[in-house]
Amino acid sequence: MSKRNVTVRMKADYEYEAVNQQGNKVQIDMYDAPDKRAQSPMDLLLSALGGCASVDAVLMMKKKRKEILDFYVEVEGLRNEGVPAFYTDIHLKFTLVSPDATQEEFAKVVALSVEKYCSVSSSLKSRVTFSSEVKKAL
Repeated sequence: MSKRNVTVRMKADYEYEAVNQQGNKVQIDMYDAPDKRAQSPMDLLLSALGGCASVDAVLMMKKKRKEILDFYVEVEGLRNEGVPAFYTDIHLKFTLVSPDATQEEFAKVVALSVEKYCSVSSSLKSRVTFSSEVKKAL
């Protein structure tokens, strides 16, 4: 098992910054529009899923020596009414612009990516154990 960690630090009441072990930063913003300047934690979850599924799909298409002119995925999440407003359904719509790839081979690659290789989708499908501890610093 490999361990990863990030540190999330408050910048303002609704603004946070997450930093991973390598020092890469992600801004987190829980303001409502029009004041929103970054993604919310729930937006980031959709982004993580879309990014994870995309990289494997693109690499598999390139391994098949297919030319990729454009590629994107639209990720839509349906949230539970009430608190917590967790995702009940997530839909990914993949679009590939390629002069030499068929829709059938692209569909197979996407299915493999989402169902087998993507760590984020596997995490969402699994039972994750949560724990927490608190520490008050002076």
